[in-house]
Parts: sequence; C-alpha cells; structure tokens
Amino acid sequence: QMELVQSGGGLAQPGDSLNLSCVASGRIFNSYSIAWFRQCPGKEWEFVAAINWSGGSTHLADSMKGRFTISRDNARNTTYLRLNGLKPEDSAIYYCAASVGPYHSVTQPTRYQFWGRGTRVTVFS
Repeated sequence: QMELVQSGGGLAQPGDSLNLSCVASGRIFNSYSIAWFRQCPGKEWEFVAAINWSGGSTHLADSMKGRFTISRDNARNTTYLRLNGLKPEDSAIYYCAASVGPYHSVTQPTRYQFWGRGTRVTVFS
C-alpha cells in the first residue's frame, strides 16, 4: 500500500504564497502520476493540478494557471504544489492523490487509487 503524507498549508493573506508537499512512502510503485484536488466548504471536489511520472507533462485548472505550479522530485518521492497570489476563494482542504494507471483523464478523482489526508489552506484578509 502506497501512502501519501502531506505537509504545508496553513494561514495566508491575499497575495501570499504557500508550498504544499506530498511525500510517497510504503510500497512505492515504479511510476505514478500525482494530482492535487481541493474541497472548499460546501462545494464539490475541484481539480487543481496533475503531473505525470517524469514531470514532463503537467495540467492545471484554468483558474489556477499563472498562479499555481506543480512539480516533483522523484529522488525524494515528493510532489510539490506552489500556490502564488492566493485569494480568499482558494481557501480549502487540499488533497494529493496518486495514480498508477496511464496518465489520462487526470481531472477525474476516480482515476486515483491513493490519497493523502489533506491539508488546510485558509486565506483571509
């Protein structure tokens, strides 16, 4: 069983930046893609970003392009989500997820077999 341990997040003011990390441990597969989703209070799951195993292909939700960046360091089994230019509407619990399948349909939560426990981001004035 592969486990995903998240860190980062916390409190921020509008315009601030935060870094989220997602570290894979346990039974680590030879290749896996990672995505980040978020859930705002009272709202549906929202896709944030995804990255394939090599890091050569990334996807970002349109509303986050230019503000958020996803990257990974496979030597450290770690994927990062950099949140820049935070807005109050970015307040949510952010989850990382891993898929050992082909890298497609990356925005669908059902593609992912392993999930982190979530980390809260709160942006307030």
